[in-house]
Amino acid sequence: MTPLQDRLDKATVIVEEAMHQALAFFSARDAIATREKGFQDFVSEADTSIETLIRTRLDTAFPGERIVGEELGGDGGETYWIIDPIDGTSNFLRGSPLWGISLGHVTKGRPDLGVVALPVFGEVYSAADGTGLKRNGAALARVAPMGDVRVVSLGDSARDDIAEIGALHTGLRQAGWVVEALHTTSVSLVFAARGIFDGHLQKMTTMWDIAGGAVLAREAGLDVRIGRRSDIDVPWIAAGTPQLLTTTAQLWPEVGDAI
Repeated sequence: MTPLQDRLDKATVIVEEAMHQALAFFSARDAIATREKGFQDFVSEADTSIETLIRTRLDTAFPGERIVGEELGGDGGETYWIIDPIDGTSNFLRGSPLWGISLGHVTKGRPDLGVVALPVFGEVYSAADGTGLKRNGAALARVAPMGDVRVVSLGDSARDDIAEIGALHTGLRQAGWVVEALHTTSVSLVFAARGIFDGHLQKMTTMWDIAGGAVLAREAGLDVRIGRRSDIDVPWIAAGTPQLLTTTAQLWPEVGDAI
């Protein structure tokens, strides 16, 4: 086993444990404490508890390595782990199965290892540079049936310029794509990696939202481009098939510039 595969296996075990805890919270979600930290941006007792668990396990498995989390913060650096304990908290709280747990590792701004769990589906997706995509430990090839059915996921953020996002949505529709919005970046990237979507586009995001899923999409064979907006210095991501990204670049020039 290579050192990278060993790191991926350890990270996967950590996310698997967190998945079981998250499902217990999901079953009792009507009773857990919740607060709103921004417009339609919620944090629950489950978020903080799961992030604490993952941090504790990372400290044991990878002593001394930096950790950043959505809820508990932390300082990054050239290399660090990054956690989104429940990506899609609003979905989680409303009882939708479309939420995930994302753990990524970033080196010099580039995600290079990712694990994303879809707890309600009992699935854990994992990948690192050169490993290919795995589901529940087994190699998984991206399959996109009925290629004439074109579907793309469009991410959202409370900070979005609605007119800007509306123009992208309209342009994609006019170019022949069905546009989905799941309100969970990591699950959207998993669906892109599996072939359910042709890709996922998000003009404003965070590294904890994208780090895990970006690696999955790249190892599944998609073109993954990550940049930073010049106006407010936040990340964006465009991950998809060549056809999708060619169309997207005509509507969103930064994607073309990132080749």
